[in-house]
Amino acid sequence: MSETQPTSDEALEIEIPADPLAGHPASAYLWGHVAGSGDVSNDRIEIVTNDEASAQVLAAVAGGDLEHETTSREYAHDTSITRTEDEYTLSIGGDEGDESDESGLLGRSGPLGLPVDGRGNYRFGAFASHDRELIRGLLEGCGTICFKSSSGTVGISFVHEDRDLLELTRELIADCPVEAPLGDLGETSSGGYWFGVDDDAAPAFGTWLYENCEETGLFAPSRRRKLERSLEQADAYDE
Repeated sequence: MSETQPTSDEALEIEIPADPLAGHPASAYLWGHVAGSGDVSNDRIEIVTNDEASAQVLAAVAGGDLEHETTSREYAHDTSITRTEDEYTLSIGGDEGDESDESGLLGRSGPLGLPVDGRGNYRFGAFASHDRELIRGLLEGCGTICFKSSSGTVGISFVHEDRDLLELTRELIADCPVEAPLGDLGETSSGGYWFGVDDDAAPAFGTWLYENCEETGLFAPSRRRKLERSLEQADAYDE
């Protein structure tokens, strides 16, 4: 396992909030990732992503140590399929020598001061004005984008073991400015839950989600490329 540190040039491109818990686009993006692919304990937050650029952004926003490894895991919808991919883990807090955490975890004495309660339920009220970045973080943390060759459509879905988190994600999408009907919550073969955006609404929803994201740098380039390729394939299928 190797350790990676964000460069100063990358950090300067991101508008860093004074408080990573306050209402701010970068904070919303960070906590979307925490909820989607992270883990919060008494003295540590760990966030996992497959995109190096996104990992660097999250490290610039919240500090911490970034490590890289290659992993193999089962595909969420079909456990008979495995895939090998790069994995970047950002660890915040938990080390006495972590200078980014001088007064506790993100400046708080314990996790009760974070937007997650003792039962693991997330509170996103502070990020209500930054729903696009919050949902984008959630999608990159626990979502999938694909081209469905059988129907020539784009698929966007969210997968997580926490049913309550997916219910909250559904509420956030229902309140977004783009009409995006959703399918029912279903169970995955791995014991988690998932739901998808209706195929007809996926292009508009995905386009809105990544619209103007270069202005803030709060996105995973590999995920946006996957969306763009899928949209291009769907357009070609229609032709």
